[in-house]
Amino acid sequence: MVTIAERITVNPAQCGGRPCIRGMRIRVSDVLDLLANGLSFEQILEELPDLEYEDIQACLRYVSHRFDHPVLAA
Repeated sequence: MVTIAERITVNPAQCGGRPCIRGMRIRVSDVLDLLANGLSFEQILEELPDLEYEDIQACLRYVSHRFDHPVLAA
């Protein structure tokens, strides 16, 4: 298991190697899908009681950094 960001881990033998939260089988994409569907942080924490508030914040930071790249205009 490799820690690739604060609270975000990747294990090739778990969840198809997709980024997960603290080695659990909760993928970053699962949390993002819940947010995209309008759930609040509090509702997500009720749905996934193993999560912590900081885990949700870490998911958002992780995605923000992953997609923060320059775009060159031609």
